Amino acid sequence: MELALLYSGGKDSSLAALLLDEFYDIRLVTAHFGVTDDWQHARDAADALGFPFETVGLDDSVADEAVEQMVDDGFPRNGIQQVHDHALEQVADLAVDAIADGSRRDDRVPTVSRAAAQSLEDRHSVDYIAPLSGFGRHAVDDLVAANFEVETGPSESVPKADYEGELRAVLADRHGEDAVDDVFPEHDQTYVHGRR
Repeated sequence: MELALLYSGGKDSSLAALLLDEFYDIRLVTAHFGVTDDWQHARDAADALGFPFETVGLDDSVADEAVEQMVDDGFPRNGIQQVHDHALEQVADLAVDAIADGSRRDDRVPTVSRAAAQSLEDRHSVDYIAPLSGFGRHAVDDLVAANFEVETGPSESVPKADYEGELRAVLADRHGEDAVDDVFPEHDQTYVHGRR
């Protein structure tokens, strides 16, 4: 069975791929707006892990709406959730049996509610799988440390292909560089360079 995993090149989506690999023919899929070339980081991570890779395009209007939501809120959570929801819809349109992401039990964002998962499944005739939904942060960190070579550091300096880089670029373009610091708190990101 074919599965498309929404992929950023970070530890969570990489671990999700590893967990699902025994059961599905996995393709790692990065959704992007085409604002930056950050998607190439995910391609390189997918190559290092030995998984097929592809991209899907996202609608520019979703980036615009997400950025305005972030500015209104003063934090990125709801905007990132909007983009994640849109990305899952795009991935669900691929000709696959199942879709998945790297969302964890303890994540504040992005999340996929039971109702949203059932809606995706019903509307797109796919299975939605969240293989890390039963794992807490400590368990994920232990499994990642045992299986991957990972770079960890400040979000603005670690290579990544999640939505944040492109949303930061759109935010800076629309509202100036200071708006990026106002909206995004300092936090660390991860990038997987390969398996141990």
